[in-house]
Amino acid sequence: TNIIVSQKFLSEHPDVVEAVLRGSVTTNKWIKDNDEAAKTAANDALKKLSGKALPAEQLDPAWKSIEILDDPLAATLQAEADHAVKAGLLMKPQLKGIYDLGPLNKVLKAEGQPAVDDAGLGVK
Repeated sequence: TNIIVSQKFLSEHPDVVEAVLRGSVTTNKWIKDNDEAAKTAANDALKKLSGKALPAEQLDPAWKSIEILDDPLAATLQAEADHAVKAGLLMKPQLKGIYDLGPLNKVLKAEGQPAVDDAGLGVK
């Protein structure tokens, strides 16, 4: 999961950012602990939003392949950008400083979970 805010917003509202992150971590834990209920809730929301739920023969195998993480997998951002550059989709971006995982790691620590890594792309 990537939750994005500007550095300005983070500095002006760290409590709001922390609350959103805490909500995300709590929700992810609930999803992991309540797999069937989460799958049903997601499909119910899909039906409400689109008018049609996914049939079990599509949803069940797809749901098994979803991994719910609190880690934004920072290393993958650089790899994705490198692929996009190679494909001619964008110029080489400057990604250093794009992550500030301090607030997330604070929430994770409070939940007894390990810190996540910024893969060298964190603010200094």
